[in-house]
Amino acid sequence: MFSNLRNSIRLTTRSANLGNILSRMSSTATQAALDASKLVIHKTENPKQKLPNEKLVFGRSFTDHMLEVPWHKTSGWGTPVIKPYGNITLDPSAIVFHYAFELFEGMKAYKDAKGHIRIFRPDKNMTRMNKSASRICLPTFDSEELIKLIGELLKLDKSFIPDQRGYSLYIRPTMIGTTTGLGVHAPEDALLYVVCSPVGPYYSTGFKAVRLEATDYAVRAWPGGVGDKKLGANYAPSVKPQLEAASRGYQQNLWLFGPDKHVTEVGTMNFFVAFQDKNGKKELVTAPLDGMILEGVTRDSILNLCKEKLDKSEWTISERYCSIKEIQEKAQKGEVLEAFGSGTAAVVSPVKEIGYDGQHIKIPLLPGEEAGALTKQIAQWIAERQYGIVESDWSRVID
Repeated sequence: MFSNLRNSIRLTTRSANLGNILSRMSSTATQAALDASKLVIHKTENPKQKLPNEKLVFGRSFTDHMLEVPWHKTSGWGTPVIKPYGNITLDPSAIVFHYAFELFEGMKAYKDAKGHIRIFRPDKNMTRMNKSASRICLPTFDSEELIKLIGELLKLDKSFIPDQRGYSLYIRPTMIGTTTGLGVHAPEDALLYVVCSPVGPYYSTGFKAVRLEATDYAVRAWPGGVGDKKLGANYAPSVKPQLEAASRGYQQNLWLFGPDKHVTEVGTMNFFVAFQDKNGKKELVTAPLDGMILEGVTRDSILNLCKEKLDKSEWTISERYCSIKEIQEKAQKGEVLEAFGSGTAAVVSPVKEIGYDGQHIKIPLLPGEEAGALTKQIAQWIAERQYGIVESDWSRVID
């Protein structure tokens, strides 16, 4: 009797488990993928007055339109809509406000000499965006479909893309969890949206070398954390140390980590330093991608260009940690050539001094200039590809 009962329970349990599995498979199978062919466009009836290039401030003015795509865990991706730029309405209990289910990307579009729209390496941004989404339980998507949708947004707001060298359209794809309720759980609803901002050079006078404060009392990222993901939660905690550094005359923090004071990043950028030993051998160093360092698109571009163009008998390109003490000691021996940060906004940001342990580590610049020779060369190499002066598969033309 009991044997028959146990068998019956096992069969019932297996049936229930199989039913749950089939239910999940059915739910997954019916989820709609992100589909650019379903795009609906609502054009604005009140076009904005465009600012002259010289009055553009980074991230302060926006184009006429934005892209929105909703997502639900059962139905999947909804209809993509391009609509007039405007406010987003969310419930006060939306999960993004309470538990930081938010991620973003930063990329740029340019106009080349023929008036064509070009996006610089969008596939890299989409790959990183999907990694960020997966890490915080937000939905992933087909990269090419979002690139197509962004392309349609760019074509509609093409007149906002400055056509002057050094100017561009900054693109901010963002995804947030919108599920209502105060329980801590994976979002069941999300919103992907894209806004665009016409911008000028990060520094209005061109390169502007900065002073950094080596920071070890606060940590930007740590092993096993999310320093390699572009999450909003990574950025807010870095503002207070930056303000404290600014109060002491420094423009940014040089983030250190661990007992050896390894240099990780600078502000919100990747960090590079160039050394030259007593035998004349040069080395360009940046921290490795070990989970703490953001996988910068500009960083990757710099590494690839330097490996391709710098004389291999003269230069070594290293993805390794260096410590602030190594920089300090080599600077004292005259073995530091230059240093810079890299990121989408500024491309490269030259460094002229690092404050550490009460000392001022001087970083060489070209005489009478605000950058080192390699920094200037790298900026030129990248700009040539961004504006289509040098054709490259990194620069995608939007027809």
